[in-house]
Amino acid sequence: MKKITAITFISIMLVAAVFLSGCTSAPEDDTMTEINIGYQPSTHQIAHMTAMEKGWWAEDLAPFGIETVNEFEFPTGAPEMQAMLAGDLDIAYVGAAPVISALATGLDAKIVAAVNTQGSDLVLRPEVPYESPEDLKGLKIATFPPGTIQDTLFRNWLIENGLDPENDLEIVAMGPGDAKAAIAAEQVDGVFLPHPSPTFIEAEGNGRSVLASGEIMPDHPCCVLVVSGDLIRNNPEMVEQIVMTHIKAVEYDSANLEEAAETYGVKLTADSELVLESLEDWDGVWSADPRPLVNATVEYANIQYELGFINEELTAEDIFDVSFYEAVAEE
Repeated sequence: MKKITAITFISIMLVAAVFLSGCTSAPEDDTMTEINIGYQPSTHQIAHMTAMEKGWWAEDLAPFGIETVNEFEFPTGAPEMQAMLAGDLDIAYVGAAPVISALATGLDAKIVAAVNTQGSDLVLRPEVPYESPEDLKGLKIATFPPGTIQDTLFRNWLIENGLDPENDLEIVAMGPGDAKAAIAAEQVDGVFLPHPSPTFIEAEGNGRSVLASGEIMPDHPCCVLVVSGDLIRNNPEMVEQIVMTHIKAVEYDSANLEEAAETYGVKLTADSELVLESLEDWDGVWSADPRPLVNATVEYANIQYELGFINEELTAEDIFDVSFYEAVAEE
């Protein structure tokens, strides 16, 4: 009986030792080695393309353990934000308005830098007359899906000019490729798209720009840099570097317009000369400082709330974290 008790005791002690050993061993290495970036094929977001093609993302993030930088192209901001909501993106170059829609449905992320202001045009087919918003009655206009910058701006501008977006004309949701094809095929009367699409449509003889987005809302926010809440909380130093790399790319593109056009043309198989023409003619402005965009972006949120696209009102604190930009700008 004593022998059995001793064996039992030794067995219990061995099991306990194994258990305690498991509890006190080093935790699994959960170091982040990959980062996923979303972007769209517009000249608004050439900063990402420059940072990617020059290897700046890989080089600047390597000290933080990042071994692989993945990029994913989206036609518009709506599916891009769906991907971020699903946890598939860590960083997004995207319009400010889709961010608002996503935040209102639970996205854990913040805008940490600006990308550009303005930069979209209303383009009508050559034979469609236009002198005032009234001329849009009865027309069929393609633009990005509800909740995007273009859709938000366009609908609000129509309302401000006494038109009913639901009944006075037909607004159809399309990405840039489909919209360019639709106006070429005369399936729509016009499009409201970001550059360089308006320049390409004009060059092909399928339309003419009649209104720039800066005329709808001067200096309006367009694309922004969004970072996941997980990165912000757990890798704040990496977020600072992300903002620094973005600023470097914005400043480089601004000083090297022809090279920026070439980068876009090569990456997206587009005519670089037309891209350069777009950059010289558009009303867009590249800028990384998010602070001038705060009030206007909150206004976007109010517009989306009034249009019924979101069910709650969002504050600046819900949308922005400008501390990373301020920390970098002070260096």
